[in-house]
Amino acid sequence: MRQNPSFVLADPEEIARVIRENPWATIVSNTSGGLVASHYPVLIDETRDELSLVTHVGRPDEQLHELGQHEVLFIIQGPHGYISPGWYDPKPAVPTWNFIVVHLSGVPEILSDEENLEVLASLVDHFEDRMPEPRRMNGTPENTEYAARISSGTVGVRLTPTRIVAKSKMSQNRPQESVDRIIAELEGDGPYSSEALAAEMRRVRDRMRR
Repeated sequence: MRQNPSFVLADPEEIARVIRENPWATIVSNTSGGLVASHYPVLIDETRDELSLVTHVGRPDEQLHELGQHEVLFIIQGPHGYISPGWYDPKPAVPTWNFIVVHLSGVPEILSDEENLEVLASLVDHFEDRMPEPRRMNGTPENTEYAARISSGTVGVRLTPTRIVAKSKMSQNRPQESVDRIIAELEGDGPYSSEALAAEMRRVRDRMRR
């Protein structure tokens, strides 16, 4: 990912926030058989001091990725969207795309069966917490038995990255009045409106104005 000093995202708390709010990872491996990519939900392992991500993969993805044998790349993508040059000013300009993304690289750790079950339960709880009647993986003896049986088709993974590259491109190189207009357009009802992207831009704008 080409870096521009204006768009570097280096704050560990902000990086963790992006992951928590966008817990869907693209996992990329350069294997002996070529490039392999998969997509899985992830959680931050809150029990660790250093940033670590936990997830599970369905068999045989752990073999396809050759997990544990070499470095892999986890890609977390936040809100993104088209920015029209008509949202700037009358001067000549070209369109662009605003986005926020985190790349985490390292050699993943394969978890034990017991740890995998804990990760699976944590993933279910994390997403079910918002439901009016959450369905817990261990909510009933029947659910617990079922989860233990089907978990054999999954492999738990923990990634403690040795390299993190993050980028937040939110029109930081534009005049403040242009940024305000872009946010207003994103909050509107046009074809490229995006409240999520507008919220990210407001966050960056307000931080720069402090």
